[in-house]
Amino acid sequence: MTNSKMSLWSFVSDMPPERFSNLFEEFPRNLRCLLGEWLENQPWEFINRSDTFCAFLAASLLSAMMERLQDLANKIGQPGPVLQLIANVENRYRREPLQLVGVIKRILEREYAAVQEQFQHLPLSIQRQREELMFRFSLQKLQYRVQEIQALRENLGQMNGSTRVPLQLNSLDSQFSTQENLQGTTLQNLQSMFLNTVNELEEAKKVMLVRLLIWKRQQQLAGNGTPFDEDLTPLQKRLENLVDVCFQLRLQLASSGIELQSRLQERLDNVFSALIKNSFLVDKQPPQVLKTQTKFQATIRFLLGPQLLKPPHTSFIVVADIVTEKQAREIVASHPGAVFNESTGEIVNNTAPLETNATSNACCALFKNMLLKKIKRCDRKSTESVTEEKCAILFSANVSLGPNETNFHLQALSLPIVVIVHGNQDNNAKATILWDNAFAEPTRIPFVVAERVSWDKMCETLNQKFMAEVQTTKGLLDQHYFFLAQKIFDDNATTPEEFQKRPVSWSQFNKEMLPGRGFTFWQWFEGVLDLTKKYLKDYWSDRLIMGFVSKQYVFSCLNNAPVGTFLLRFSDSEIGGISIAYVTYFQNGSTQVENIQPFTSKQLCIRSLADCVMDLSQLETLYLDRPKHEAFGRHYNKEKPTKTPYVPATLKISVGPTSLYPSPSILNPADSMNNLHGQPVMLSDPASHEQMIMIQPTMDMSPSMRTSYGNQQLLPELMPHQYSLGNASPLGPMETYAMPQDVDMMDCISELTPTYPRDLQLCVVPSMIKMPDTISPPSDEDLDFLLNPEHNLNHCCEDPA
Repeated sequence: MTNSKMSLWSFVSDMPPERFSNLFEEFPRNLRCLLGEWLENQPWEFINRSDTFCAFLAASLLSAMMERLQDLANKIGQPGPVLQLIANVENRYRREPLQLVGVIKRILEREYAAVQEQFQHLPLSIQRQREELMFRFSLQKLQYRVQEIQALRENLGQMNGSTRVPLQLNSLDSQFSTQENLQGTTLQNLQSMFLNTVNELEEAKKVMLVRLLIWKRQQQLAGNGTPFDEDLTPLQKRLENLVDVCFQLRLQLASSGIELQSRLQERLDNVFSALIKNSFLVDKQPPQVLKTQTKFQATIRFLLGPQLLKPPHTSFIVVADIVTEKQAREIVASHPGAVFNESTGEIVNNTAPLETNATSNACCALFKNMLLKKIKRCDRKSTESVTEEKCAILFSANVSLGPNETNFHLQALSLPIVVIVHGNQDNNAKATILWDNAFAEPTRIPFVVAERVSWDKMCETLNQKFMAEVQTTKGLLDQHYFFLAQKIFDDNATTPEEFQKRPVSWSQFNKEMLPGRGFTFWQWFEGVLDLTKKYLKDYWSDRLIMGFVSKQYVFSCLNNAPVGTFLLRFSDSEIGGISIAYVTYFQNGSTQVENIQPFTSKQLCIRSLADCVMDLSQLETLYLDRPKHEAFGRHYNKEKPTKTPYVPATLKISVGPTSLYPSPSILNPADSMNNLHGQPVMLSDPASHEQMIMIQPTMDMSPSMRTSYGNQQLLPELMPHQYSLGNASPLGPMETYAMPQDVDMMDCISELTPTYPRDLQLCVVPSMIKMPDTISPPSDEDLDFLLNPEHNLNHCCEDPA
C-alpha cells in the first residue's frame, strides 16, 4: 500500500467481486477488468457539466475507450463475446456520451469508497493521480476555450470585413440592421467568453500555487526524514503550459476590441507575474543547522527560465544574503517589488549565475562554496537561547523578460536556519529545526510555529526521524510511544489513549530537564538515535532490540520467563546507552530480573553488541523464545587470521554477582585476578608470552597516543586508574540499588596486572529493578496526507516574496 506507483485498480482487483454487486448493470464488469488502470487515468470525475467542452471531452473518451477495448479484445484467445459487449456499449452511449461519463463516475466512486473503507484513507499514490487528472482537465479546458475564442474572433472579423453574413444566416442577407445586431451579439459573446476563460485561468493559477506550496512543505518535512519526490520537472511543465495559455489569451485579447480589454489585460499580467515569481525557488536547501566558518552549498531553480530565457540572453546573477526572522517577515509582508538591502551577516562566495542546462532543461544557480563568515545576533526573548534563534538565506535576482525587457525582481527564502558557532550547540539547534519542520503551517508568517502540538503528531515526527536517521524500515511500536509519553510527561498513571489527546510543549521537548536527570527529552532521544545509527542499525532492523521501554515493562515481560531469558532496552538514565535485562537466580534460589550496566558508543566501538551478548554465558534466550546464537549469530564478528609476530589479544565481557560490599581481595591490586567471589575477571593463557596488548589495526596507534605503563604500551583509555581504599572497586560503589545510574564500562578494566593475557574479561555488575504497574499499549496513529483534494485556495492568490 505504500508503493507510490500502485493504482486504484491494483487494490480493487484483489477485492472479492461480490463487494461491487449491482454496480455493473450499465457497464459490463468484464470490460472494467479489461480496461484496468486506463479507466482511472482519465478525468471522468471532473466532467460535471453539459457545456460544449464537457460534451466534446465525453465523446473523445468514448472513442478512445472503444479503440482500446477492440485492441485488447483482439489479443485474447476468443474475442467474439468481448467484441459483442463492446458493440453494445458503443450503440448504447454513442448518441449520449455524457451518460457513459455518469456510469463510469459511479463505478469509480464505489471503488474509491471500498479502498477508503479497507485502508481508512486513500493511498497517496491515488491522491496524486487524481490531483494530476484535475490539473490535466483544467488545462484541456483552457486550451479548448482559447480555440473557441479564436474561432469566434475570426468569425467576427469576417463580419466586419464583408457585407454578407455567414451562410447559415443567409435568410437575413438583405437586412443590414440584423447583421449589425448579430455583430453586437457576437462581440458580447466574445467578451463573456474572455471573462470566463480568464476566471478559469486564475483558478488554475491558484491550484498551481497550492501545488508549489505543497512541494515546498514536503521539502521541509524531508528535513525530518519524510520521503520526498523532489523532481520539479512535472511542475515545470505545468507552469509552462499555463504561461502558454496566458500568452495565447493576450494575443487574442490584443485584437479583440472588447470593452473590458484593458481590465482583462491587467488580470492576465497579474497571473503571468505570479507564475514567474513563484517559479523561482530553492531546489537544494542549505543546511538548516549552519556552523560559521564552514562551507556549504545550495541550488536555486527558475522553473520558467528555459521557456522565457531563450539564448542569447544576458547572464543574470543570483545573490545570497542571510536575514533574521524579523527581516524575513518584512520581506514577505512588503510590496512584491521591494528590494532587500540589509544583511544580518556576511556570506563569502554569495553570487552565482543563473544558467540553463541543455541536457536537463533546468535553469539553476549553483552555490558551491558559500561560507558564513559572521552573524549578527538579534534581540531574543529572555527565555530563548541562541539555538532557538531562526534566520534564513534570501536568494534574489533581477531578470528582464520578453521583447520589451520587462524587469522582474525574483526572491526566494530558504527554510529556517539555526546558526551555531560551536559543535556543542548542534544538538539543541537540531531540536529547534525538527520542531519547526514538523509543525510549521505552510502559509505561516516567518517563522511562527506552534508552542504546543498533540502527542500523536509528536509520535509521528519522532518515528519518521528515527527511521530516517537509522536508515531502517522498522519504526517505533505502540509500547515505545507509551514509554516515551511517560518519560516526557513524567506520568505513569495515564492510559495510552489519554496520552494521544494530550498536548506536548516545546519546553517539555527541549527546554525542561527530565525529572532526576541532567538532560532534556530531545537530548536523550537524540543520543539514542546517534547510538543506534552508528552501532545498532542491524540489530534494530532485525527486531533484536526492544528499545524504548521502561524497567517496569521489562519486568512484566521477564518476571515469569525462564532463567537466561534476556532483552535489550535503551538506557533510561544515560544519554546514548543500551542495557541488557536478564533473568537469573537469586541467592535463596528464586529468580530475579537484573539490568547490566549500559553499553555506550565508547564500548561498542571496541566490541560489538553481538559479541558482548556472546561473551555472557548468563544470556541464553532472547525474549520471547529465541536462542541467542540463532538471533545474533549473523552479527558475530568472525575475525580472519592475519600474519603478525604477536599473539592476538581479544576483549571479553563478564558479569559478576551482586554484592553489598566488595571482597577485600579486590582492594589489593596484586589480587586483581580475582573478582568479588574469587572468580576470574581476566583469564591468562599460558601460551601468551607477549608483554603487550595488541589493538586492532583500525584503531589509531600513533606514538603520540601511546602511554607507557611498566614495560607495556596502552591507549589512554586502557591505562590503570588509581582508586582509594575503603568501599571502592574498579566498578565503582557496589551497593544494591533498584534503579542504577549507568556507568562507563571502561572502568571495568582499570585494575590491570603487569602481565597481560590473551583474553581480557570486562566485569559488568547487574542491578535489581522495581515492580511494574499494569501496562497496556496505545492504538496506532492515523496517517495524515499532505495531498488533500479539498484545498482552501484563497491564501495562494497573493504574490510571494
